[in-house]
Amino acid sequence: MSAYALVARHVAATLDEAATQSIAPDVVARNLVMEAVRIFKEAGRPLPDIAAELIATAENLDDDEPMGFMRP
Repeated sequence: MSAYALVARHVAATLDEAATQSIAPDVVARNLVMEAVRIFKEAGRPLPDIAAELIATAENLDDDEPMGFMRP
């Protein structure tokens, strides 16, 4: 199983559980972003690197546009 498939499975389960507690999907998403930042920090990534990761993600939100850079 790929890392993406593993995370996607857990995110789907989290969204299902959140719905049973009347927690909106955007609130879950915001907390997932914060959790990702925490993981990056714990892994020792410098803050500018984390910021660059988030900016690159934000700049590639349009599914109709090719990504400018893909990590292997």
